[in-house]
Amino acid sequence: MRDVAIVAFAQSDHLRRTDELSEVEMLMPVLHQVLDATGLRTGDIGFTCSGSSDYLAGRAFSFTMALDGVGAHPPISESHVEADGAWALYEAWVKIQTGEADTALVYAYGKSSPGQVRDVLTRQLDPYYTAPLWPDSVAVAALQAQALIDAGDTDEAALAAIATRSRRDAEANPHAQLSGPVPAGDYLVRPLRTGDCPPVGDGAAAVILAAGDTARALCERPAWIRGIDHRIEAHGLGVRELTESPSTRLAAERAGVFDRPVDTAELHAPFTSQEVVLRKALGLGDDVRVNPSGGALAANPLMAAGLIRLGEAAARIHSGASHRALAHATSGPCLQQNLVAVLEGESAHA
Repeated sequence: MRDVAIVAFAQSDHLRRTDELSEVEMLMPVLHQVLDATGLRTGDIGFTCSGSSDYLAGRAFSFTMALDGVGAHPPISESHVEADGAWALYEAWVKIQTGEADTALVYAYGKSSPGQVRDVLTRQLDPYYTAPLWPDSVAVAALQAQALIDAGDTDEAALAAIATRSRRDAEANPHAQLSGPVPAGDYLVRPLRTGDCPPVGDGAAAVILAAGDTARALCERPAWIRGIDHRIEAHGLGVRELTESPSTRLAAERAGVFDRPVDTAELHAPFTSQEVVLRKALGLGDDVRVNPSGGALAANPLMAAGLIRLGEAAARIHSGASHRALAHATSGPCLQQNLVAVLEGESAHA
C-alpha cells in the first residue's frame, strides 16, 4: 500500500442562496485556493475526480459544466461520482494506489437552494414501497430519532444539547452557514425541531491528495490516510435497526479506527439524532473532540458535506491541533451508506 495524504483543503463560504452564481462560479475560487496552497497547477495533477448530483442541478451530466472550473487545457485524466465528494476522494485514493497517479484533485459541490431538498431526497428511497409515499428526508430522520428515544438512547434535551454545541463550535469556522445561539425552534416533524436539522444551502469544497515524498514536498505536515473503508446497509428502512449503524462499525474496523485512540472526529451527522447513532457505532467517548468545525448542523452543502468532514479533519492534522483523527461521510436515508477514514500526522505514524 502506498502512503497517501491529504495535503491541502479549501471550501467556499456556505450560504443559504447563491442565485447570482453558477456551479462553476461557486467552484472556481475553491479550486484556485486549493491549488495555490500547494503551488501546483492543473497540468501537474495526475488525476481529477468530482462528486455532485444531477438531481440537485436538475439536468443530466451537469458535472461536465463544472469541469470548466478546472480548465479545458491541458487535457486531464478525469472521473466523476454521482455521490458525495467523499466517495470521489475514495476513488482518487484507489487511483493513486494503482500507481497510475501520484497526485489527485478531488472536488465536490452542491446547490440546494433552487429546489425543495426534502422532496428531492425522497428519490433515494426504495422505489417500489417507500418512495411512492413521498416521506421527505426530515420525516424519515424523525423515525430514526423517535426510535432512539423509545430505546432510551437519547431524549429531546440531549438532542438540543448536540445542536447547541455544534453551533457554538461553528463560531470559530468562518465558512459556516449557521453559528452562535440557535433556538430549538418549532417541531418540523416530531421529535425533530428546527435546531435538530441541517440548514439548506450552497457550497463547494476541494482537497489535493499526494503520495509519499510528493506529499512531504507539498505540505509541511501531511494528513496521512492510514485507513479508509465504506459500507452500505439494506435499502429498505423496514429491514434495518435504525438505532444502530453496523455499516459504520464495520467500515471503522476495516479502516483501523479501533487500533489506537483518536483525538478528533468529524462526523457527517446532518441530524442531531444521527450523531447519537454514530458515536455509539464508533465507540467515541467524551475525550474525543467531535465536530470542532460545527459539522453538518452548521453547514450542509449536499454532495460536499462528507468531503468537508475529511478536509476539516485533515486541516486539524495540518495545523497540529490533532494527531489522529477520524473522518466520516454518509449518504442515503438514516445513515444507509457510510465511509470512515483515519488520518494521522507524521509523528503519529513514526
